[in-house]
Amino acid sequence: MNGIAFLASFLRTGRLHGIGIGSTLGEVDRAVRHRFVDVVDEQGESLRRDHGFVEFSFNPGEEWVMSGGSIELHRLASGPDMARGWARTMGVEFPRYVAWADVREELGRLPGAPELTVGDQGGFLEYRAAASGVSVIVVDDEEEERGYHAGHGDVWSVSLWAPVQAVSSGSG
Repeated sequence: MNGIAFLASFLRTGRLHGIGIGSTLGEVDRAVRHRFVDVVDEQGESLRRDHGFVEFSFNPGEEWVMSGGSIELHRLASGPDMARGWARTMGVEFPRYVAWADVREELGRLPGAPELTVGDQGGFLEYRAAASGVSVIVVDDEEEERGYHAGHGDVWSVSLWAPVQAVSSGSG
């Protein structure tokens, strides 16, 4: 699968290789067969699994449970070997640079594409799909050129986040 179609699907569904918010560490291990480094905080209250340009965050409980994730596409500009390794193990081929226009075009072809809201992040734009819990950070500085980093109009990262749960208060 090509990386553009993969990202559009992720934006629509909030799922990466069938996993997402609430997936257990065991489910992630079965879905993602790529080398990684685990980083657990000193209190044992969070785990970050780093697969290079793809990272997942977990919260503890009876099992570690996914609380978020990100695809750090900007890392591919200076480390194209990461993309080749991911293609070999996961079957998804990412280009060195990912143009947001290409992802939006592909997303527009999918049935049930989510509505996106946009916000300014100081040199970046953030496109949020509340329905899927996915946000895309895009380089918005016209002077940024492609090189060892993403350039103007390129996707910097794509993140999965847990929706904020409404807190109900009891009446007395």
